[in-house]
Amino acid sequence: MFIKKIIFVLFLSFFTASIFGQKDSVNVKDLKIKGDIKIEKGGVYDALAPSKAAFYSAIFPGMGQIYNKKYWKAPIVWGAMGTSIYYYLDNNKEYHRYRTAYKLRKNNLVDEFTVDGVEILSLETLERAQEQLSENRDMSLLTTVILYVLQIVEASVNAHLLQFNTDDDLSFKPTFINDPTYFEAPKVGLTIKYNF
Repeated sequence: MFIKKIIFVLFLSFFTASIFGQKDSVNVKDLKIKGDIKIEKGGVYDALAPSKAAFYSAIFPGMGQIYNKKYWKAPIVWGAMGTSIYYYLDNNKEYHRYRTAYKLRKNNLVDEFTVDGVEILSLETLERAQEQLSENRDMSLLTTVILYVLQIVEASVNAHLLQFNTDDDLSFKPTFINDPTYFEAPKVGLTIKYNF
């Protein structure tokens, strides 16, 4: 029963922290009053900005980050995707090299791993090399696809978050404080601070 109370208090404290975490920072340019109703018109919120950032990133990786004016992220995206594409192409080239040698060897022809009639690599080694290179090639392709999708999601989320006030003062900071009065049986308390 005690644990249920603790879980309830923690849940309640985290729930209330998310309620007061942040205010919408849409600036109101015009405010019209009709009778008792206030009508807000205009603002800096652009609902299409996340869609544009995602679209630009889908067309050319890194363009969504440039659209969001996070120029330093674009070379990271290009480097990560370029590295995975390089390893895909390299593993694919090596796979075809070993595959060709394996086919030639199976047909009793001379391959590149046979020097002066001596086989440098055995047939089993050629088979294992093909399997390993095929697996590496597939993992490189999967990594490239995952990085492509992640950079689209990152550009969209970043474009969405740029429209809100994400100042460090709007944070939730749990702090653990040791109780110095109980030296033999130390207790740990939890203090929750709200900064606005």
